[in-house]
Amino acid sequence: MWTCPKCERQFKTTNQSHTCSKVSIAALFEGRPDELVLAFDRLLALVVDWEPISIGTAKHTIVLTNRKAWLIVKPLRQELDLKFYYPEALESELFRRVARAYNHKFAHHLRIRHPEEINEEMLALLRKGYDFALG
Repeated sequence: MWTCPKCERQFKTTNQSHTCSKVSIAALFEGRPDELVLAFDRLLALVVDWEPISIGTAKHTIVLTNRKAWLIVKPLRQELDLKFYYPEALESELFRRVARAYNHKFAHHLRIRHPEEINEEMLALLRKGYDFALG
């Protein structure tokens, strides 16, 4: 893994092209409901033991990586958008949207408003994205 010396984000490829952004996780949650912070904290508590894992921020998102970015968390006004990629379209009532993405992958979007919405089925889906990113 390579760590950008400017923004301290980790990447699979040395000198990987990206836009540096030094924003804190707290800043991404400013003006958002407390329930979103609690939901994000619960999410982290449930996946933090998946090794390897690192957490960084981009301009408007929180990025969880192992060998590659495996989960992009975007705090919206009233909910969190969780996005991961997988080589096929997975089926679940939990998905807000599944769309074809680049390199024959599918972007899977989940939305949560409250910590209690993170259940075993959601964790199993997220684990698929995590394992796929590991290669």
